[in-house]
Amino acid sequence: MSEQVLSVLQINEYIRNSMDRDMFLNNVAVRGEISNYKMYPSGHHYFTLKDEESSLRCVMFRGNAIRLRFRPENGMKVIVMGKISVYPRDGAYQLYANAMVVDGVGDLHAAFEQLKAKLAAQGMFDAAHKKPLPKFPETIGIITSSAGAAIHDMLRILQKRYPLVDVKLLPVRVQGAEAPEEIASAIYYANAWNLADLLIVGRGGGSIEDLWAFNDEIVAKAIYDSNIPVISAVGHEPDVTISDFVADLRAATPSNAAELAVPDREALQQSLDGAYNSLLTVVNRQLTAARRHLDLLASSATLQNPLQYVQLRRQETDLLRGRMIAAQERLLAGKSQKFISLTSKLDALSPLKVLTRGYSMARDAAGHVIRSTKQVNRGDSIRLTVTDGDIYASVDQLKENRHGTENAKL
Repeated sequence: MSEQVLSVLQINEYIRNSMDRDMFLNNVAVRGEISNYKMYPSGHHYFTLKDEESSLRCVMFRGNAIRLRFRPENGMKVIVMGKISVYPRDGAYQLYANAMVVDGVGDLHAAFEQLKAKLAAQGMFDAAHKKPLPKFPETIGIITSSAGAAIHDMLRILQKRYPLVDVKLLPVRVQGAEAPEEIASAIYYANAWNLADLLIVGRGGGSIEDLWAFNDEIVAKAIYDSNIPVISAVGHEPDVTISDFVADLRAATPSNAAELAVPDREALQQSLDGAYNSLLTVVNRQLTAARRHLDLLASSATLQNPLQYVQLRRQETDLLRGRMIAAQERLLAGKSQKFISLTSKLDALSPLKVLTRGYSMARDAAGHVIRSTKQVNRGDSIRLTVTDGDIYASVDQLKENRHGTENAKL
């Protein structure tokens, strides 16, 4: 038998790898009716997509399912985007869905969902990329149509809320084939010349076709690349565009964008008044405390009678001096007593003390103490020290005692 024998798993893995390399199967959109729809506690969605003649098993994992804008139900006709692959354990192929739209709402909705999924995968919607808006912007750039009602509403609100802000209009077309390129170019231009602290990009309401310029990938990329914070203000509150997801902040309407862009001067005035009153209260409280302290000092005995203070300090000085003198005397008395004790001990050990008892000390001519007869010879001069002086003598005879025997050295 020359053919290679494979396991079931190897066959299934081979088929799955072959399908995964098929670019067509990696990005398909399938229209059908949902049946056997189940959502598990894990957040994964399992269902079957069927038509009049066939059926297809589908799964949408939690990470993709949480981005659904509707709740799928059995019998609902949908278009599902994803990839076809094999589940090796069962040897069955299925559609791994990453997006789903309700069928019948038009190709723009499907394109919207596809672009949204693509940009989300690129991280263009990540919160970590969002930039904070300046609290007190000096210049705001508005990228919109100069002929629309939206610009007039924004200018009116900005002037009313925060008249200190300088507004620069960058007029563009906001619908039509040329609109995406103009909007993106205006965003890049504002960044290149640092024209503003904040950008508002948007337009008034309209159909999905009217708003489609703000669902274009080049506009999304320009907003994402902007170093200047961007507020997306497109259409009415229910309208949602790709630019809303990419921008640093989404406004429900252009008028709402103007409200979000600047502080309210009346609220600022109230805040300043409140801060002023709080500061005034604190200063008055500190001044009152300082006056009380000053009054207390002014009424003190020291200020009333300065000489009394000096006398009191003098009395304390005398008392301290008396304590120091007493301590010094105690120290000297202790040292004196110790000196007397040591002197007595030295006196008792002094060789002169022995002389008072009738002894004498002999020394040779060099002054060395004579302790043995071997240190002198007959005729040597010696000095005998007694209690009241010295006696000078000459050695006339030597007698050495050895074990009781006396020998004379002549």
